Amino acid sequence: MTSSTAPKPSWFDTQAKVTACKYQFARMNTLTLGTPTDDNHFLITFTYYAQGRTYTDRFTSPTYLEQGQTLPLSYNPSDPQQNSKSAASPATRPPLFAIGVAGSVILSIIFLAYAHGCN
Repeated sequence: MTSSTAPKPSWFDTQAKVTACKYQFARMNTLTLGTPTDDNHFLITFTYYAQGRTYTDRFTSPTYLEQGQTLPLSYNPSDPQQNSKSAASPATRPPLFAIGVAGSVILSIIFLAYAHGCN
């Protein structure tokens, strides 16, 4: 039996150049309660040249990178805007404490609605 899907093309290697590195402070919002969700505190902006065009993207890093520094990067030849650094960005999840607070608020609202309906 043969597979009907074509093999995915290999990604091409290139060099990216850091254009900016900014420290990110913990953002205050309802879900994280101002606590950082990971150790990546630097927002790194970079450019790279692929298939006759310059692309700009960014990622977070736990370490500072100097402006002008180069770093290895792979990109998808079918969609050069897709690269290994932005694909490697970690997905952030709300901390367990925030989920507990949200759950208790919802349960309190349900209880109050039920208690109000009994009168």
